[in-house]
Amino acid sequence: MYHDHALGSTRLNVYTGLAGFYLIRNSVEDDLDLPRGQYEIPLVIQDRFLNADGSLLYPIVDTGGDQDPRVPPVWIPEFFGDTVLVNGKVWPSLEVEPRKYRFRILNGSNARFYHLTLNESTSGGTSLGGPGPTIHQIGTDGGLLPAPVRLDDILIAPAERFDVVIDFRGAEGKFFVLNNDANAPFPDGDDVIPTDVMLFKVTKPLQGRDTSSLPRSLAAVPSLSPSSAVKTRDLVLSEVDSADPFDNPIVAFINAPWADQVTETPKAGSVEIWRLINTTGDAHPIHLHLVQFQILDRQPFDTTQYPGRLVFTGPRVQAPRNERPAFKDTAKALPGEVTRIIARFDLPSGTPVHRGERFRYVFHCHILEHEDNDMMRPYDVVGGGDRER
Repeated sequence: MYHDHALGSTRLNVYTGLAGFYLIRNSVEDDLDLPRGQYEIPLVIQDRFLNADGSLLYPIVDTGGDQDPRVPPVWIPEFFGDTVLVNGKVWPSLEVEPRKYRFRILNGSNARFYHLTLNESTSGGTSLGGPGPTIHQIGTDGGLLPAPVRLDDILIAPAERFDVVIDFRGAEGKFFVLNNDANAPFPDGDDVIPTDVMLFKVTKPLQGRDTSSLPRSLAAVPSLSPSSAVKTRDLVLSEVDSADPFDNPIVAFINAPWADQVTETPKAGSVEIWRLINTTGDAHPIHLHLVQFQILDRQPFDTTQYPGRLVFTGPRVQAPRNERPAFKDTAKALPGEVTRIIARFDLPSGTPVHRGERFRYVFHCHILEHEDNDMMRPYDVVGGGDRER
């Protein structure tokens, strides 16, 4: 995806439309017999508030009554709309043929996680309770997986991408609704939950034999080994909450405010492990610019003893098959867990690099209200010299 990245106003500019899709292909993908052309469809999912005339409404914090004086009058902690749009349309339907389709799914929302299930429904979109066609994930933020992964549901954070194949063969005349039931904020919030995303109608006549396939193997994805890492860095996710009865984050950090001195300085070409230590009660999608990383594992810890001591309360849980081996640029850091990611900090091919030269990038939470409210940090990739140990 691409989107506006103006410091301090990203949430507003993306909300009003400065975001979109682009697709990158290579010869490996071209050689696979995946659905293509009219059978490959991007789906951008976003939530919005709409005025009666259809214009966008972005609410601001009420400046009257019991407003916490520390919260600016133009700020909300996270945006959650009551209406879901797909490709800019409210509650859309897609008429499909009884064949395989490839869908490129992007969560383009400001702050909302989606837990998506595909269910058989009436023609009006009322779920009948039975499951829909099987979903096979074939790709992530950073490209194809080694092999398709069968999914019963999809949990997708803001900025994450899921590349999936759905086979509608044998479902002629049926209807399937894509539903959402993720709490907001995720996973335990109590904000509005729009449940209806879109409707698939298998009512379009088959225009020809479906010659596409779902290959058993897709692409070679080498696993980055923790033993190759030259440094481990801790990134602590924290929020400063308003006093009761507000209980809303006033500001959020990854270690430190945006304006503080750069502390993450990986050497060009080196491999590092970054530990995302989520001390907050909500999940945060952490996004790194420049690199594609792999998720190693997640491990619960005792937030009441941190900072001070990092006391784990359970074993490391290896990332699922659609996260490792896989390349990603956005990771779900769940509350009360340490999420370990590993990346090689290669600069773009052909970049002239001199010893000690610094190249500035950023990493941040992709909840846009958090990103704008200090949950973003710069980091420098440093050229030349021995790798840091």
